[in-house]
Amino acid sequence: MTERPRALFAMTARNVPAVFPPELIERLRACVDIDPALVAEDFTAPRVREALARTEILITGWGCPRLDPAVLDASPRLRAVLHAAGSVKGFTTPEVWRRGIAVSSAAEANALPVAEYTLAMILLAGKDVFALRDETRALRAFPYDGILPGTGNHGRRVGIVGASRVGRRLIELLRPHDLDVALADPYVAAAEAARLGVRLLPLENLLRTCDIVSLHAPQTAETHHLIGARELGLMRDGAVLINTARGALVDHEALIAHLRSGRLSAVLDVTDPEPLPAGSALYDLPNAFVTPHLAGSLGNEVARLGRAMVEEAERLSSGEPLRHAVDQAVLERTA
Repeated sequence: MTERPRALFAMTARNVPAVFPPELIERLRACVDIDPALVAEDFTAPRVREALARTEILITGWGCPRLDPAVLDASPRLRAVLHAAGSVKGFTTPEVWRRGIAVSSAAEANALPVAEYTLAMILLAGKDVFALRDETRALRAFPYDGILPGTGNHGRRVGIVGASRVGRRLIELLRPHDLDVALADPYVAAAEAARLGVRLLPLENLLRTCDIVSLHAPQTAETHHLIGARELGLMRDGAVLINTARGALVDHEALIAHLRSGRLSAVLDVTDPEPLPAGSALYDLPNAFVTPHLAGSLGNEVARLGRAMVEEAERLSSGEPLRHAVDQAVLERTA
């Protein structure tokens, strides 16, 4: 029988049972030699240092300590990092790739709940649910009489900013609905946009012509305050901005000014900073719908991330290539 590779969990220990419930631990232990009770929250702990010397596969998650050169020196047999969460930027270093260590991420699995949340918000925004709910509560009666012109999702123009994993998954989820979907992404060619079934537009044109604009670009130096005062000024009266990507993509002060004018509305699952200061106007403005960074995997959804990395561990142990390998060359312009 082939000896199973040694593996080690590296994440916040309390998350392990949720991300890797018993059935996934059983599958994992069938393909790697791992002690579920030993979780590295600190790579300097004596038991962890001892385990690192034998570890071939690190199974990481939220709270994983940084993989700096000293940690990698203590892990001479390490050949793969399987991240049961989204972005690997927070804990990997260039040295990981220099040493030829493979990195895989469950970002694809994490994209689904974000896309689902965004789809729900697009459809609710199209029906003006947020404002009408508040008016109904205040009046204790229906706040309209008739067919409510200007409301509804028939032919509503939706703009997707960024063909990221979430952006692409959202485009798939939007397809069955009677919406007009456009995309702005400088890295996407017209032929690829056609394959996705969307119109490719420059960002300015998308902002000018869409009723709902949803952000799915990564946070980079290039995208900091991608949506600022000028860009918000281009959006049509009554438009809705949805942000489930990163808070720093939006200039919040500029957004607050437009929200106060009543010209725009916003759905914000991410903010900058996060959480917002207690005195932020975004908590109180009636046309700002703020949720606590819940679009990504939560609750029973996190086991999907664990399953994706158990499947990667099974591929490694059987000599198959990783399905969700992270490409360092495109890491700078991805989440």
